[in-house]
Amino acid sequence: MNWLILILAAFFEIGWPVGFKMSSLHPEKFGLYIALGSLSMLLSGVLFYFAQKTIPIGTAYIVWTGIGAIGTFVIGIWLFGDTFSALKMFFALLILVGIVGMEVCSR
Repeated sequence: MNWLILILAAFFEIGWPVGFKMSSLHPEKFGLYIALGSLSMLLSGVLFYFAQKTIPIGTAYIVWTGIGAIGTFVIGIWLFGDTFSALKMFFALLILVGIVGMEVCSR
């Protein structure tokens, strides 16, 4: 169950940089996007707190930040037109391999 909580926390970890980016792209809705980004950050932190009670902190942190980083990277390419290259994808894949490896090793 705590692994599901950790994964949910990681998805909220993606939400706050996206909210902050949206606030800079849509200044007329600045307050809304900052509020959503801040709420996402709060939920991410609270869920991470609960998940790391039973998951080793190092493993939990790597999974949490790794999913957040890769998710933000993909959304940046998909929604915001961030640059894409095979080399960037290769290094993102290395992060993903590390995340899976940490989860497998923690069992």
